[in-house]
Amino acid sequence: MELNRCQLYGFEGMAEPLGFTSRIWQRRNRLRRILKRRKNYIVNMLSEIVAPGKAATNASVQGNAAVLHPGDLVRVRSREEILSTVNRWNQLKGCAFMEEMWPFCGSTQRVLKRVEKFLDERDYLMKKCRGIVILEGVFCEGTKDFGACDRTCFFFWREEWLEKVEGAEKAQ
Repeated sequence: MELNRCQLYGFEGMAEPLGFTSRIWQRRNRLRRILKRRKNYIVNMLSEIVAPGKAATNASVQGNAAVLHPGDLVRVRSREEILSTVNRWNQLKGCAFMEEMWPFCGSTQRVLKRVEKFLDERDYLMKKCRGIVILEGVFCEGTKDFGACDRTCFFFWREEWLEKVEGAEKAQ
């Protein structure tokens, strides 16, 4: 028995078995999500060809991205500032700004830690990254596509979406 193994490998065994009807609905919903993503991808790609979209070009926001450290107080930028940094898919340098993150715009938060690598659960590979932090107590509680979730995953925040609050004391 391996003691240092990630819980991710045991998820299948942790979940209660689904009944026949639940499995059918789960597969139906999964197929709908896959088809919706494919349709959105194709529509977005065609719209890029017909009319090249906006690039993340707000240099004032991107240029002011500070290197953030655990304990730093930050203000989440406004919706308008963030929208000026993301592409059609609400992404900046591959990091998506999720619909569930909008309520935090304008709020003051504390940096919990920097993210330098993470496990990509789609292919079970460790990925390296730069310029991403997680904030204390700011996590996902589910999405409108999947519904409520009790997993409590932290959101990934690009430093460009955050503004360091000057003069604030670091937490010890």
